[in-house]
Amino acid sequence: MTSPPPRVRVAAYVIRRHPSPALLVFDQPAFPEAGAQVPAGGVAPGEDPERAVLREVAEETGLRGVRAVRRIAVDGRPHPETGRPRLTTYLLLDAPPDGPAEWEHRVRGDGGDAGMRFVCRFAPLPLAYPLADAQGAHLRRVDPRWAAPVEAAGRPDGVRPLS
Repeated sequence: MTSPPPRVRVAAYVIRRHPSPALLVFDQPAFPEAGAQVPAGGVAPGEDPERAVLREVAEETGLRGVRAVRRIAVDGRPHPETGRPRLTTYLLLDAPPDGPAEWEHRVRGDGGDAGMRFVCRFAPLPLAYPLADAQGAHLRRVDPRWAAPVEAAGRPDGVRPLS
């Protein structure tokens, strides 16, 4: 029996550099157990990762005017709950220097996230807390000073950052 092909995904490290480095993260009030996350999602057939990551950032946060800078890493960890294979390309993006530090965004459209409310913010780097699904694991590849914080002992999802 062959295993299913991995779900191809992207994840965004959207950095606002002024007045000091900060990472775009969001929480889902309807699912507080999900924890703080970066924008991420699936890549459509034939879509390149740079286009997919810009689409995901706009869909999940409403933020426009971001610019894809470079690919950071490709992560092959399976989904933490289902164990299904995933292949996630992490990309670095620059955020516009203006705009709010915090905002709420409700997802539009007819996709699986439609109607969801996300509370978005630029969190100072290095982060003071771990991200869901070890999403902060590759921040050190952008700047070694931004290494992901150590996971709290006893965290319910059991996720640990990559070393």
